[in-house]
Amino acid sequence: MKKLNLKTFELSEIYEMFWDKLEKANYFLETIIETRKEPLEGRLLSTLLSDPMSDGGQWNMFANLVEKYGVVPKTFMPETANSSDSDPMNSLLASKLREYARTLRNLDEDESSETQLREKKGEFMEEFYKLLCINLGTPPETFYWEWRDANGAFHRRGNITPIQFFKEYVGIAFDEYVSLINAPNKAFNKLYSVQYFGNVVGGRGIRFLNVDLKVIKEATIEMIKGNHAVWFGCDVGKMLQTDLGAMDLNIYDYEAVYGTKFQLDKAARLDYGDSEITHAMLITGVDLDENGNPRKWRVENSWGAAVGQQGYMVMMNRWFNEYLYEVVVRTQYVPAELLKIFDTEPVFLSPWDPLSPVTKLRSQHVTNCRTSSQNRITSSATA
Repeated sequence: MKKLNLKTFELSEIYEMFWDKLEKANYFLETIIETRKEPLEGRLLSTLLSDPMSDGGQWNMFANLVEKYGVVPKTFMPETANSSDSDPMNSLLASKLREYARTLRNLDEDESSETQLREKKGEFMEEFYKLLCINLGTPPETFYWEWRDANGAFHRRGNITPIQFFKEYVGIAFDEYVSLINAPNKAFNKLYSVQYFGNVVGGRGIRFLNVDLKVIKEATIEMIKGNHAVWFGCDVGKMLQTDLGAMDLNIYDYEAVYGTKFQLDKAARLDYGDSEITHAMLITGVDLDENGNPRKWRVENSWGAAVGQQGYMVMMNRWFNEYLYEVVVRTQYVPAELLKIFDTEPVFLSPWDPLSPVTKLRSQHVTNCRTSSQNRITSSATA
């Protein structure tokens, strides 16, 4: 919007959704081929088959899609009924993937070669592409780009591919971003990844550095001061008042009602399945006290203008401590000694590890939600 002097603009989330689902299907089937000797009743196959087609994802998965497929304006691939309410579509797509998995494993039992399995996988992927086109529309290979700016002046770029559009008009350098997590049930200052979790085969793997909460807060504050919104993952349903858009540990007094204390700490909640990342949003402001310590944070959500104040929510700092698990920040705001750890080999966690659900964000997509891009104002004292 700044670059082209536009009053308003929105990218197509459905374009990325299409390719994410296609790539996830391929990733899943490749995983099924790789694990074809594993027992069907084993924990690994049970985990892989439990949710093969969700809307969720990680930052590096998003980077994979944009680098491979680019982006398009929403005009060229708008919402459909199945993108606005994706659960029925996801259920059918997951059922089809499980059917494909059964066929591939049966072929292996019939002593088909790996080459034959991949040929069959290719047939499945052609059918899966068709299913996605029916549900979401066919993604454009090129589009004719023209627009009027805020002053009414007409501009024409002409025919352009989604990758060209990204490079010319967006141009985010994904290598300048890293993912930091705060999972106190794991060792700090270590790089982690998760086995069999991703979207693009051969693409960027899931990599996150587990750090002390102080590091995350300092990097987030510096991002905001640098006028950068911060992507973050949290357990959004905990101590949330939706109408107010308030995330506050004091919003409900359960202890007074039930006469008992709820005493699991952050590490125990992860270990015992009481908490995980369920949603991703943006931090766009922070309220600092006279000593520079955060009191509360402004959050931009995707649930529509009816939630909070025109879609903006308030996250109290104590809530941040307990239920925020991940941020994506620019490398320039991460201490040099921690950045070096990203050059090391990650510790690979099993798909059922307590930290693994922390990577499985679900989009919680709401019909016709729009991210209000007009106000990315960041300050040290945001109400």
